[in-house]
This record gives sequence, C-alpha cells and structure tokens, in this order.
Amino acid sequence: MRVPGLLILIALNLAPIPAHAFEELRVAAAADIQFALPQIAAAFEQHSGQKVSISFGSSGNLSAQIQSGAPFDVFLSADTDYAKQLVDRGLANADSLYEYAQGKLVLWVLPNSSLDPSKGLGTLLLPQVKRVAIANPEHAPYGRAAMAALEKSGIYSAISSKLVLGESVAQAFQFASSGNADIALLSLSLAEAPTAKGRYWLLPENFYPAIRQSAVVLKNSSHQRMANAFLAFLRTPAAKNVFEKFGLTQEHPQVSSAPAGAKL
Repeated sequence: MRVPGLLILIALNLAPIPAHAFEELRVAAAADIQFALPQIAAAFEQHSGQKVSISFGSSGNLSAQIQSGAPFDVFLSADTDYAKQLVDRGLANADSLYEYAQGKLVLWVLPNSSLDPSKGLGTLLLPQVKRVAIANPEHAPYGRAAMAALEKSGIYSAISSKLVLGESVAQAFQFASSGNADIALLSLSLAEAPTAKGRYWLLPENFYPAIRQSAVVLKNSSHQRMANAFLAFLRTPAAKNVFEKFGLTQEHPQVSSAPAGAKL
C-alpha cells in the first residue's frame, strides 16, 4: 500500500516543503550504490515532490571535490572515515552522520567464463587469469578492501602484476563485464544489479576490514531542510529494504575466524 508523501514527512517530524522553495537536491554518492540509490531517490521524489540529482564516483574523489567546493548537499560515502573527515574539517554536520549500510566484497566473473569463482581467491593464481580488476585503493574503499583480502590470503605478491585498477568499483566492474579483465573483486551491491549477469563468490567478511558506509549533510548546502529530510528517508524501512536487496545491510560483520570451508 502506498503511503502518501505527507504522512511520511509527518512520520519523520518534517513539515511539507513547498515546491517553489527548492530546485533539486544534489547528492554525491559512492559508485557501489549506483543501482540501489536511484530507486530510493525516486521514492523520495514521489513522496516529497522534490528532484534529486545524483553524481556517482569513488568516495575519495568525491570527498576531494567537496573539499574543493563542489556544490553538493549530501554525501553518501562507501567509507565512514571519508564522511567523518568532512565533519572534522567543518564541512559536514556532525549530527547528520548516519551509517546507512555495510558493504560486502565478492569475486566476480562473466556467466560464460571458464573460471569458477567459488574456488576462492586461489583462482587468481591460475595461468589463464591475465587481468584482475579492482577499484583503485588510493581513493576507493572497495579497492582497499580488495587489497586487504589479497594480502591476507597471501597471494598479493604473486598476482600484483595482473591487477587492473578502476577509478571506482563501478569502473572495475565495467572492466570485467566488458571482458577487459578476466575476473574482478567487486561490491556485492554491483554483483546483485539486474545488469550484472555474472557469477560470484562472497568473500568471508574477516578477509578485509568492515566496509561501513555513511552519509552526511554538507554545511555548504543551501537546502539543509531537504537534505536532512533525505537522510531521514534513508532510515525508513522502504529505503533499508532497497539497500538490503542489493546486499547492503546494517548488520555488523563478523570479524572472528574464517567460516568453515572458506577458500583462499
């Protein structure tokens, strides 16, 4: 049953915002949520009557843009540290910081690949694997998670020359899905996208640091009220259900021993 937008705004303790008071909400968002967030934004637009414009990229690059004065209202990072850094530098509102999801890492191949990702990270050592796509760890949280997994498994030095770096996890996905890489370490949220059409193996969560993803309202936003309404909307069951559909949960990952049967 559809809940009228007015009721949702009341439930969030917000009054309706006149359409003439605002043009559009500008959201900078991590590339791993490029399929999930548009669905949430569309629901928010329907309920609020306000337009949401989303720019996707690596969290590090988006953070750098914000620090250089890019005119965004909200930042959804794939790494809580980037959001906290903006708070610490006086560029984001501390009371708006919200951990909206936790990401997961997968080993992904095309559906017709001869490789079997379920055999684990040891698959990367096979001679037929020439190129392994990951996000650039310098500014992409999923790239850092991939590097941590490769180092923990003890195979990084053996396969480092095979690595192909994407500017974001989405570009790493493009490399693999286009055949320009044989296999990739990606976010589960991209592997679960309708267009992914591949096979994947979910890495044990203790292979890499927890990927905690957080959102903040930026202080230079001239649309503070609507920005806070959008973050409040992220807390609704409707938004959480969309994130969960793409494997983005709010459960804290287990960081103890690797599960039985985990493959390197």
